[in-house]
Amino acid sequence: MYSDRSQVTNCESQIMQRIFISMWFCLISVFTGTACDAASAPQPIQNPIPEKIRKGDIVVEAVNFIRGPKTVDARQGPTKLDGIDTPLGSSNAYARLQYMLPIRDGSGRLVVSDLRGILYITDRLGENLDVYLDLRKATSDLGNEIFPNEAGFLGFAFHPDFAKKDAPGYGKFYTGYSARIGTGTAQYLDDDAISHYSVIREWTAENPAANAFTGPSREIFRAGQFAQNHNIGTMSFNPYVDEDSIDYGKLYVCLGDGGSAFDPKNYGQGLSEPLGAILRIDPLGGDRNHGYGIPMDNPFFGSPDVAQEIWAYGLRHPQQFSFDIDGRMFINDIGQNHVEEVNIGIAGANYGWRVREGTFATGYGVEGGYAGALFPRPADEQPFVYPVAQYDHDEGNAISSGFVYRGKSIKELRGKYLFADVVRGRVFYFTVKDIEPGHPAELRELRIKFGGKEREIIDVAGYENTYAPATKRADLRLGIDDDGEIYLLTKGDGWIRKLMPLN
Repeated sequence: MYSDRSQVTNCESQIMQRIFISMWFCLISVFTGTACDAASAPQPIQNPIPEKIRKGDIVVEAVNFIRGPKTVDARQGPTKLDGIDTPLGSSNAYARLQYMLPIRDGSGRLVVSDLRGILYITDRLGENLDVYLDLRKATSDLGNEIFPNEAGFLGFAFHPDFAKKDAPGYGKFYTGYSARIGTGTAQYLDDDAISHYSVIREWTAENPAANAFTGPSREIFRAGQFAQNHNIGTMSFNPYVDEDSIDYGKLYVCLGDGGSAFDPKNYGQGLSEPLGAILRIDPLGGDRNHGYGIPMDNPFFGSPDVAQEIWAYGLRHPQQFSFDIDGRMFINDIGQNHVEEVNIGIAGANYGWRVREGTFATGYGVEGGYAGALFPRPADEQPFVYPVAQYDHDEGNAISSGFVYRGKSIKELRGKYLFADVVRGRVFYFTVKDIEPGHPAELRELRIKFGGKEREIIDVAGYENTYAPATKRADLRLGIDDDGEIYLLTKGDGWIRKLMPLN
């Protein structure tokens, strides 16, 4: 069944199926004489994080900024996951807004993506929203009908040289998207492409100052995907490094573990394939045989039988990451059944999935364990890097995007990492000073007013959650501008709202 908690939550049938899977593993172990002996089996943790996240003292106002145009899914009706007809849980989303990020070319322009295949552009005041690039028309292989909740137009990044005439990256930006099978040959996992491919394409704008793209493009990366979820996601250059830094112009890309549930092919702990990982490439460093270069300071550069693009690994579904002004990367990793994570990006780090979830062991990480449960950690066999923040599914269902607030308008939020839960629409924060992997920070929930009244985002912008009838989902993401101010993006109503201080 589904494994992306950002799209499938509060679903009783899913939970029952996972319980059945866990019981099946246990029955197998009984007949093989292994681990479900009551006397020797480890005891699962029933409530991994009993402490509740309290409302904080910080209150802000959410002000309408701009609304995305209404779009529709490329395919309506049931889809199939693991051979089971499943309703499209959010097919009635007004617009599948995924990201809002600044181009950082000095113009103040902001770029907004819709998972259904459209890249928009607006100014810092949000006065107009123009179509900058429509991938449905500009590509012949976009597979936004594969699984509308997770497949489609999944990420973009503008080169730091985008507006610098005569620089190597002038006019260049990159998109990550799902491509239909049979549309190309993958560098990785071509035989695994049962469902689709994850693709990176480079575009070169003839006029970088224009608000509509014209120009050529080329494909630089393609990897096969055996399942419909846990695909390519955030793509980003570190915007806070100088031109003389070795990190300047290096593109970071997140890829999930390939999908399905419990990482069935154990890609998270593998290094031969670039899944369950953060990749780091030089998009301008390729040759006629390769569309990109591998930086020599990558942690696995020169290692045989390793995907040398890998910068960090052991991740399940790191759909979102961002950089702080000091260069630190914050990685939000969507959990399986129990724990959502915020990790600090470290070159060469192994974050533990599928044998770890949060600061806990999974059934794959302890002798006698079983899938779908968490257990106390045994002595680590290798130095995993654990989260700096985490929460369990008593508090939310799937971690969304996040940014360290470095804006000027809300002084109480400065130096705090804000991040969201996709489904329940809650925004949490913690102070980033002195955080340490393995010692999760204390979380607080941001209080937000709409029209002067403090309300929950899910009550303002939530819409029918067809995975769990009679409930709502918020489908919340966060965006940022080049002043460091934070925005709420809600798919149900298509609105982008700016967080402002109270008057």
